[in-house]
Amino acid sequence: MPVAASPAKASARDLSAQQRKMAKLGLHGPEDLILHLPIRYEDETAITPIARLIPGMWAQVEGEVTSCEVTYRPRKQLKASIRDESGELGLRYLNFYPSQQKQLAVGRRIRARGEARGGFFGMEMVHPRTTVATDVSRLPTSLTPVYPTTEGLPQGVLRKAIAEALQDADLSDTLPESLRQQYDLMGFAQAVRLLHYPPADVDPEGLTARAHPAWLRVKFDELLAQQLSLAKARAARLDKRAVRLPLRKGDDTVVSRLLATLPFGLTGAQQRVLKEIAADLAKPNPMHRLLQGDVGSGKTVVAALAAAQAIDNGYQAALMAPTEILAEQHYRKLVDWFAPLGIKVMWLTGSLSAKVRREAVAAIESGEAHLAVGTQALIQDQVTFSKLGLAIVDEQHRFGVGQRLALRGKGGGKDGADLYPHQLMMTATPIPRTLAMTFFADLDVSVIDELPPGRTPVVTKLLSDARRDEVVARIHEAARIGRQVYWVCPLVEESETLELQTAVDTHLALTQALPGLNVGLVHGRLPTAEKAAVMQAFKAGEIHLLVATTVIEVGVDVPNASLMVIEHAERFGLAQLHQLRGRVGRGAAESVCVLLFQTPLSMIAKARLRTMHETTDGFEIARRDLELRGPGEFLGVRQSGLALMRFADLETDIEIAEQAHEAAALLQASQPDVVARHLARWMRGREDFLKA
Repeated sequence: MPVAASPAKASARDLSAQQRKMAKLGLHGPEDLILHLPIRYEDETAITPIARLIPGMWAQVEGEVTSCEVTYRPRKQLKASIRDESGELGLRYLNFYPSQQKQLAVGRRIRARGEARGGFFGMEMVHPRTTVATDVSRLPTSLTPVYPTTEGLPQGVLRKAIAEALQDADLSDTLPESLRQQYDLMGFAQAVRLLHYPPADVDPEGLTARAHPAWLRVKFDELLAQQLSLAKARAARLDKRAVRLPLRKGDDTVVSRLLATLPFGLTGAQQRVLKEIAADLAKPNPMHRLLQGDVGSGKTVVAALAAAQAIDNGYQAALMAPTEILAEQHYRKLVDWFAPLGIKVMWLTGSLSAKVRREAVAAIESGEAHLAVGTQALIQDQVTFSKLGLAIVDEQHRFGVGQRLALRGKGGGKDGADLYPHQLMMTATPIPRTLAMTFFADLDVSVIDELPPGRTPVVTKLLSDARRDEVVARIHEAARIGRQVYWVCPLVEESETLELQTAVDTHLALTQALPGLNVGLVHGRLPTAEKAAVMQAFKAGEIHLLVATTVIEVGVDVPNASLMVIEHAERFGLAQLHQLRGRVGRGAAESVCVLLFQTPLSMIAKARLRTMHETTDGFEIARRDLELRGPGEFLGVRQSGLALMRFADLETDIEIAEQAHEAAALLQASQPDVVARHLARWMRGREDFLKA
C-alpha cells in the first residue's frame, strides 16, 4: 500500500510548482516581484445595494443566501439567490465545485463580485467571485490589483508573494533627490506601493490610462535604464579593439577600380554616407553603424564599397541576408561588380550540396574568398573566417539578436581572436525617432535620403477582390506595351505549404486567363538553380508576369516591371507592403501597385491599406507601423518572447523618453554609482538585447 506524502513534503512540492510558474513570468525574487505591476484593478472597497445594480455594471454586493440548488434544465448548473435590505439577486454557475455549493448554504452571509446582467427572472451575476462575510469582515481600504499571470498561478498566490516582497525587497530610491525634483518625480517606494495598493480615493482614470504620477515614475525609471544600458554598451564597444581599415589612396585600389566600373554615378546622399562609413572603418574600435534608406535608395552599392575598403586592407567582408533569394540577388550583383576586378565572392547557404558547401567553407577559412555572401549559414559553427574585418547584415530586424551577435563573433580570425569586426547593419524600414532614441542610441545612424535619378513615384490603388477581372485586363494591356508585372500571392503565416499551394493555384489560373503571355512562378521551395533561372528570365524580359510568394519582398531589381498586384493585401504588414511596392518604379515608366483586398476588413487592415494609399514616405509608414505593431518587429527580438518595454509606450511617452535621455547623460557624466544601482534594479539579464 503506497505511503501518503507528508503534509510538509506536499507543501514543498506545491511551492516548487508555484516557483516554476513564477519563473515563467520572470519572477525569481523580491526584486522581480515588486516590479510585477497590475494590469488593472477591481474596486472591492465598497458594497453596492442590490437595487442599484444596472446591466453591465461591475459591482460588489453583500447579502444573505435565500436559496441554493442544482438544476438540470436546460443544462446542469448551480443557482442561488441572495437578498439585502434593498432587493434580491440571482447567482448562477455553469461550472461549479461541491465547495462552492457548500459555501452558498442557505442563511449564510456572503459577498459577491461580478458583472450584473438582466436575466429572465431578474438581475443576476454569472460566475461571480464570492467570499463569506462575517461580522468582523472588513472591506479593503485599497483597490484590488489584478496581475499578469500564467495558467495555474492564482491571483491570491501572486498577491501574497508580492506583499511579502514589498516587506523584503530594497525599495530605496536609485535616483538622487535633485534629479527627482528636476523632473517632478514621485519617490520610488511611494510609487510602487501605490501601484500595488492604490487607495480607494485614487483617480481611477489616471491609473487605468497609466497617467498617474506613480506610473510616470515607473516609466521614467524603465526608459532611463534603457538609456543607461545603451550608453554602457557603447562604452564597452569603444573599449574593444578592431583592426584599422583606412581608405587607401590611388587608382589601383579595389575601391577606386569599383567606382570607375560602376555603370552609374553615386548620389550625393550615397557619397555622404560612404564618408561616414570610411571614417569609422579607419578607427581602432569596432564600427556599429546602421545604414537606413528607403526601398531602392542604393544601399547595396554602399555596402559593396565598404567591403572593398576592407579588402584593400587585406581583410575579408561578409554580407548576411535573411532569405536565400535576397542573398542571391546580392551575390549576383556583387559578382558582376567584383569579378572583373579579380575579387573572389563566395556564396554560402543551407541549400548547397555537401561538396559545394565544403569548398565554400574552405575558401572562406583559407582567405581565398575576399567576400562571403549568404544566409544564416554564414554563422554556423563550422564556418571560420581567415580575417573577417567587416560584417554586413541586411534587413537586420529580420534576424534575431543571437544571430547578429554570432556573425560579429566570427571576427578576429586565426591570428587575432581579441579583435572584433566592424559592423554595418542595413534596413529599408526607416526607424521612427522615438525608437531611434530609445533602442538605437548605441548605433551611429547613416541615412540615404535621396533616390537615384530616374526613379518614378508609384501610384497605389486599392481594389476589392470582386474587381479581379479588371486587374487581369490591366495586366494584359501592360504586357502588350512591353511592360512586366509581379503578382504576389497572399501571406499564410500558419502554413508554408498552404502558401506554396496558393501560389501554384494562382499561377495556373493566370496562365489560363492570359493565354498569350509567358507566366512564371517563383517561391521559396524551388531549387536554387531553378529559382535563379526564373529570376534571370524575368530580368531578361522573357517572362511577362511573375507569380511569386513573398520571397521577392526585398532585393529584386527589374526596371522594366511597372505593375505589381498584391493579392489579399489585408494579410500583410505595412513594412512588407512597402517593401513589395518598392519592386516597381525602378525604371522611367509610370508604375502602379494594386492592393487587392477581401472584405470584411479589420480596423488594423483598414488602417494599413489607408496608409499605403496615402503615402510613399518610408518614414511616415514606419511611424504608423510602430503605432500598429509596437517595437518588436523593428528590433528583431519578437521571437525572444521578452517584452521590450513593459510599462512605457514609445508612441505616447515621447516626452518622458526625452527626459530620460537627458537624465542619462547627466548621470553618466557625474554619478557612476547611481548608474550602477539603477541598472542593477531594472535591467536584470536583458542587456544582451542592446549589444546587437
